[in-house]
Amino acid sequence: MKRSEDWKALLRFIGIMLVAEGGLMALCLVPAVHFGDGTERGVAASAGFTLAVGVLLWVSFGRYRRVESRRMSYLLVTLMWLTLTLFGTLPLMATGAARSFTRAWFEAMSGLTSTGATVFPHVASLPSSVLLWRSMTQWLGGYGIVLIVLALSPHLGINKYSLYTAEASGADNGGRRVVSTGATVRRTLTVYLLLTALFIVLLTSSGLQLWDAVNLTFTNISSGGFSIYDDSIASLSSQQQYILACAMLLSGVNFSLLFLFLTLRWRQLGHKLDQLRFYLLAALTGTAAVLAGLHFKGGLPWGDALRQATVQTASALTTTGSVVADTSQWWTPVCFLLLMLSVCGGMAGSTSGGLKAMRVLILMRNAHAILRNHLHPHAVAPLRLNGQPVSSHIRSNVMVIFMVYGATMLIGTMGLMLSGVGATEAVGATVGCLTGYGPGLGASGGFGSYAVFPASAMWLCSALMLLGRLECMTVLILCLPRFWRK
Repeated sequence: MKRSEDWKALLRFIGIMLVAEGGLMALCLVPAVHFGDGTERGVAASAGFTLAVGVLLWVSFGRYRRVESRRMSYLLVTLMWLTLTLFGTLPLMATGAARSFTRAWFEAMSGLTSTGATVFPHVASLPSSVLLWRSMTQWLGGYGIVLIVLALSPHLGINKYSLYTAEASGADNGGRRVVSTGATVRRTLTVYLLLTALFIVLLTSSGLQLWDAVNLTFTNISSGGFSIYDDSIASLSSQQQYILACAMLLSGVNFSLLFLFLTLRWRQLGHKLDQLRFYLLAALTGTAAVLAGLHFKGGLPWGDALRQATVQTASALTTTGSVVADTSQWWTPVCFLLLMLSVCGGMAGSTSGGLKAMRVLILMRNAHAILRNHLHPHAVAPLRLNGQPVSSHIRSNVMVIFMVYGATMLIGTMGLMLSGVGATEAVGATVGCLTGYGPGLGASGGFGSYAVFPASAMWLCSALMLLGRLECMTVLILCLPRFWRK
C-alpha cells in the first residue's frame, strides 16, 4: 500500500513538472509570432498537449503528497528527466526542425542536461521558437530541474534532501538540516537569477541585440553552450567573447560561495576556499598552456591567442562547450588538453559538469598522502580540505565515482566504435557527452555537429548525457536488483 502511494505521489510530481515545461513551451510563441516564422501552430499544440497531460496527472493524484523513500527519490529524478526529455521533443518535431524522433530526443536531452552537443549543423536557419526552446531547456537544466521546483514550491511533501542529493550529488549542500528547509536551494537559485540578469544587461550594453543576449546568456550561464549562430560565438566581438568567458567562469563557481560573497559573509567564506583556489589555478594554467600552443604552434598573434585561449579554456573547464574558433584545426595536444579540462569540470555546487574540481583535488591530495606514507610510514598526517580532515567515507566515495566515471568512458567509447563511429570521434564524443562539454573531436568538434552519427550512436550519446548530468550513480542505482526489492 505504501509503495502504491509513493508511485502515485511520484506521478503527481511529474505532472507538476510537465505543467512548468508546458508553460515554458508557451513562451516560445512570443518569438514565433514576433518574427513570423510560421511555427505558431506546432508550438501551441506542443505546449497545449504538455499542459494537458501535466494537469491531468496533477489533478488525478493531487491528494498523494508524500514521497519519503530515498529509493523512490532516485527513481523520481531519473524518470522526471526522461519524461521532460520526451515531451521536450514535441516542439522540435511539431515545427519540423528535427527530421526524426532520434534527432529530436538527442537535442532535447542535450538541452536539458546542458550538454551542448547538437545534431543541427546550421542552427542559424532554425525557427526562432526552436532557438528559444533550445536555450530555455539549457537554462532550466543547467541549474537543475528538481532544484528549481524545490526552490519555488517548498511544501510539496517531498523528501528534499534525497531529491537534492540524487540530482546534485556533487553539490556542497552544507548539511542535511540546511537542505531540508530548502534555504540553500533558494539562495543558489537567487544567485542564478542575478547572474542571468547581469549578463543579459552586459551583453546588450556591449551592442548585442536583446534577442541574441537572452539566448546566449541562457546557454552560457547554464554551462550549456547552444548557440543561435552557426559558428557558436566566434562571430562576436572580442568584448562580447570576454563577457561570455566571465559568465562561464562564474557559473563554474560554487553558488553557495557566490551567495556568501554577495552577502559579505567573509568569515564563512574564508574557510571554504580550497576548491576555489584549485579551480582558478586550473583555469590559469590551462589558459597559459593553450595560449602557448596557439601562439607557437598555431602562429596566432599574442592578442588573438590570449583571447581565444581564455574563452576556450573557460568553456572547456566549465563544460560549457561554446566555441570561439574551429578547434578541430588546432594542434592536437591543445584539443586533448581542453578535453581533459572538461573531465575535471568546475566546482561542486555549480552548473558545470565533469568530475568536479573538489573530487579531483581530493584525488590528488589522497595520492600525495599515500606517497608520503610510503616515505614516512609512522607519520600521522590526515588528508585535509578547507582545513578540515577528509573522512575515509568521503575518500571512498570519491574513488568509487572516479572508477565508475572511468569505466563509463571506456564502455561508451567501445559502444560508439561498435556502432560505426571512428576511434577519434568515439573518444571525443564520449568525453563530450559524459562531461557535458558537448563538442568532441573530428566531425563533432569545433563548428561540427553530431548529425553524421548513426542513430544507434545518438541513443548511446543521449544515455551518456543523462549519466553525466546525474553523475552516474543516481541512474546506475536503478540497475541494481536490490533496488526493486521490498
